[in-house]
Formats: sequence, C-alpha cells, structure tokens
Amino acid sequence: MTKILIVEDELGLVKLLQYNLERQRYETCVCLDGSKVMSTIINEQPDLILLDWMLPNVSGVDICRTIRRHVQFKNMPIIMLTARGDESDKVKGLSVGADDYMTKPFSIPELLARIQALLRRSSKSAKTRPLIAGILKMNLSSKQVFKNNELVELGPTEFRLLQALMEKPGVVFSRNDLLRLIWGGDIHVQDRTVDVHIRRLRKALSDDGDLIRTVRSSGYSVNIDKK
Repeated sequence: MTKILIVEDELGLVKLLQYNLERQRYETCVCLDGSKVMSTIINEQPDLILLDWMLPNVSGVDICRTIRRHVQFKNMPIIMLTARGDESDKVKGLSVGADDYMTKPFSIPELLARIQALLRRSSKSAKTRPLIAGILKMNLSSKQVFKNNELVELGPTEFRLLQALMEKPGVVFSRNDLLRLIWGGDIHVQDRTVDVHIRRLRKALSDDGDLIRTVRSSGYSVNIDKK
C-alpha cells in the first residue's frame, strides 16, 4: 500500500487529509513537529510527503533541504503546503527541492490529482534510478550490484533479497516480511530459508555483518552508515 507522510501541525487539516487519503486507499502517517521529520521518514519510509511550510522548531523549507541532502531520499516526492501565496515563496519552495506547491486553502480533489501524478512519475523513474545504501549501489535495469564501485555477482534470490532491503534502507525486516516479499505469501517456505540466503548474500558481499545487520529477535536491515 502506498504510504503518505503528512507533516503538518494543524490538527484539523491533518484529520481532513487523513480522511480523504485513506478513502483513496493510501496509508498515512503523521509528524506534527519539524524536528522529528527525518526520524519519521527513516522509520516510516513513505512514498510521498505532504510538507507544511510553517512548522514548530524547523521550517518546511529547511526540512526540504535536509531531505534532499540524503542520497536515499533525494527523489522522494514532496508537495509543499502553505498559506504563503506569493510567487517568490512558490519559487523558493520549488528551488529547495519541493516537487509541487499548493496554497491553503486548497481543493482536496486537486491535491489528490497532484499526488497521483507525482506517484506515477516517481514509479517510472524508480525503475531507472539506482538504489544506494551506504557503500552499496544497485542498478535495477542492468541487474548489477556494486560494493565500493566494484561489481558483485549475486544469484537471483540474493539479488531480490538485497533489493528489498535497499529499497527501504535502515528499516528492519522480519523473516516473515522477507518471505512474503521474495517468495510470496502463497508459497510454503520455512522462515529459516531466509537465513540461508542471508548467509549467501553476506558471503558474496564479503560481509561480516556490518553491511547486512542482524537485529536480534527482529530480523535484518541494510546498514546505511557503512562507509
């Protein structure tokens, strides 16, 4: 399900947005405080962000700049929401990395249409842009993986496993999550099968556990801080 992060401190508007987005079968998550946006993005891994300009502690403009400085989030669609309607403000919002800009009060049907358009563009570009997590880079079109710019040979299952981890860097996937993503929910595969393929993946990457982290009692994640 497509997840949309609402970064907004007006509770009435938050509820309105959640109601209309969830009616369209989007999953929503909310951040009310500008200082907590990056941690929310890392934990929730949204597909699109609705970002208010005026927020407590940190402005939407500064947040947008910060998001764009992170390689793994530089292409995440952002729609800026603001009561500031001057053309200079719109130019400023777009210049710091927002993909679109809507002035309050705005039409909900128009916002939904813009969200759909951005998600379509994002989906198309995701197929061609590489995935990057720390020292790992994955080219989806050529099915190649690089570690520190050196080509790594992976089997098809290990490639899909690494792709799932790299698409949401830093997120911990349980064995059941990975079974569902890689093998599908209708196929009976023991959860320990995941461990076997993780070992093969680590061997191919010459990884001692720094790249593909084991989180006790939780699962696995790719380490985005490995340099």
